[in-house]
Amino acid sequence: MNRERTAQVTPPESSAESPAVRYENLPLVVLAGRPNVGKSTLFNRLIGKRRAITDPQPGVTRDPIEEECTLRGTDKKVLLVDTGGFRLEREGLDELVVARALAYIERSDLVLFMVDVSEITPEDEEFAALLRLYADKLMLVVNKADSPERDALVWTHAQWGFEPVFFVSAEHNRNIDELAEVIAAHLDFSHVREVALEKADIRIAIMGKPNTGKSTLLNALVGQERSIVSAEPGTTRDIVESRFLYKGRGISVLDTAGIRRKKKVTDNVEYYSVVRSIAVVNRADVVILLIDAKEGLSEQDKKIAAFAVEAGRPVVLALSKWDTMPTMKNAFEAARDRLRFFFGQMAYAPVVAISAKEGQGIDRLMGTVVSLYGKANKVIETSRLNQAVAAWMGATPPPAGPRTHFKLRYAVQAFVNPQRFIFFVTRPEAVTESYRSFLKNKIRLEFGLDGIPIQLELRASRKDRQWG
Repeated sequence: MNRERTAQVTPPESSAESPAVRYENLPLVVLAGRPNVGKSTLFNRLIGKRRAITDPQPGVTRDPIEEECTLRGTDKKVLLVDTGGFRLEREGLDELVVARALAYIERSDLVLFMVDVSEITPEDEEFAALLRLYADKLMLVVNKADSPERDALVWTHAQWGFEPVFFVSAEHNRNIDELAEVIAAHLDFSHVREVALEKADIRIAIMGKPNTGKSTLLNALVGQERSIVSAEPGTTRDIVESRFLYKGRGISVLDTAGIRRKKKVTDNVEYYSVVRSIAVVNRADVVILLIDAKEGLSEQDKKIAAFAVEAGRPVVLALSKWDTMPTMKNAFEAARDRLRFFFGQMAYAPVVAISAKEGQGIDRLMGTVVSLYGKANKVIETSRLNQAVAAWMGATPPPAGPRTHFKLRYAVQAFVNPQRFIFFVTRPEAVTESYRSFLKNKIRLEFGLDGIPIQLELRASRKDRQWG
């Protein structure tokens, strides 16, 4: 079993000064099946909130969605994953969607193989055959059994020989509590531990396109040849993990396969390499994005950064192979400003010049990583947040037009690493992207969160939640 999964939670508002915690080694439970069998509906039902998009149109879920979940009726926590649908006929991104789902299944502790009670399709048959490899950790979940009258249909699916078989209706909340209890009974929680974030290892994902020096950086950090170092692009096929101490602090560093442009990703091994590279972002606390100093910013670099930002992970932009650059006054400042000009979406991210081969800039890089980790896990008192928001509104009121006018009623910090804030607004649809950016920048400046991404969620306000 893979014992490297973590999840983080913030303390409740009443204990804002208490340290946040990380739950390590959570069992990984994966929802898998063809499109439109209700995986996302069950995912939302189990976690108790609407996180995954649900729609009658097949294939809405593409990227796997991870969420820590306390199983209903128990005190057991798992890491729940909603995956994209398995298809026989594939086009566009379908191949990568299936590859990502299979990668999660491979390292899971329990697979919930979901099917529709009303029919068995060729895709179900094909997926069932493929999943026989994982029969010892698989549970067949027959969904859309909305009433006892439909229960008899469940046993049509028993032909595959998977046990146990469980019938539910995710939409109507039928047998969900019983399912949660069965899931808990099939998992080993003996390795789960709770660690205060200030004592936990900082997890770093080293990312970048092929041949930017990722493995060389890993070796420089850990002080040994842990990864194969080669001038041939794509040498690293899997995730290599090592641990070292930096000024007494435990650091776990992940070296990932290089991410190529889609048209160059052709074989199955490379599909899995890309999948693992993207999935590791969710395991990391901070992402180091290596950019070749000579070649400059590429479209691949932007896409890699987008994966990290979507997950809410802080990113350090590291200009790699700096020793090969001409020695000129203000060379770094010019390179940094050029990077920020062409990559405006990441203008908040810190930039560091390094040469892993020569050992230059490594200490500054690691100091930046530790600083970002502290900011990403900073807990902000709700009262202080709302005092600040009220001041911002007074100094820079929302637009006054009939279509753009809204009022901000209340704000809370919902999560750390990623730093996620919820604003209760009278008309969420009226809040423009520019005003969202304004709020994010204000949060960074006011609370010392510079250098990290801010996730902002807008919800319709309730009358009893407002500034007084």
